[in-house]
Amino acid sequence: MRSTTVRRAGTAALVLAALGPLASCGDDREDAPSRPLAALRSAERSTDRAESVRVRSTLSYGKALSLSSDGALRWGDGVTGHLTIRYTGGALAAAMREAGTSSLRARYLPDAYYARMSDTFARRAGGRHWIRYGYADLARGGDGLGMYLKDQMRNTTPNQSVKMLLASGDVRRVGAERVQGTSATHYRGRVRVADLAGRESGLSARELAGLKRQLDQAGVTTETVDLWIDQRNLLVKKVERADTAQGSLVSTAYYREYGVRVTAEAPPASDTQDFTKLARSGSLAGAR
Repeated sequence: MRSTTVRRAGTAALVLAALGPLASCGDDREDAPSRPLAALRSAERSTDRAESVRVRSTLSYGKALSLSSDGALRWGDGVTGHLTIRYTGGALAAAMREAGTSSLRARYLPDAYYARMSDTFARRAGGRHWIRYGYADLARGGDGLGMYLKDQMRNTTPNQSVKMLLASGDVRRVGAERVQGTSATHYRGRVRVADLAGRESGLSARELAGLKRQLDQAGVTTETVDLWIDQRNLLVKKVERADTAQGSLVSTAYYREYGVRVTAEAPPASDTQDFTKLARSGSLAGAR
């Protein structure tokens, strides 16, 4: 397998979003703009205070990739957690299967992401199962993807989607619906990268700049964000849709059990190899 193919397959797992039918109860378009924004600010604060959550998600990315994931994440001092990721379709999923890995376990620590590959991959790539992707190394990627992935994985908590919608300045209340048996309010907005502004969002200039950079580097000009917030002001579902340079991107996530205990630690050093070292050594090039 070519080195570039393996690199793309490995980093594709990072573009997670870290997944019931809904019964719509009508459309309420007469809310003043400040009311949805106030509700979203309450949701941002409540979600931030919860500090952890279980998440189930799906992602489709043009013809390149589709996947599902299930696990738990904790935030505060960086993102910590674990996900099981299953590659379900697309060219990158085929590349992962060729490497003997149709699914993998992922661990997230504040400074790095770890992917547990298959025995087949380990035999062909230095004998170690875990690959470490340091966020600092990703940020040095020359094509812009690395910085995007670094921002995504260090800001993958539920309240980031709330911030995205706050930053849009274009938010409305769709109506009351039920999500996984829970009463929730549905909000929708369109995020236009060129128009990101903080006059109503309450976000800092740094937060807005980070959001804009993420979207710019993914080739996204406009993104539609749908959020469902329950009666505790916690996000229970989100759907993001965008057209990117690689095709349509659709990310759906369901959140439950806020405040759950989440732990994760780095895999044993004896069974871990750094991605940059694998790439430099040419080991990945021989993993066919």
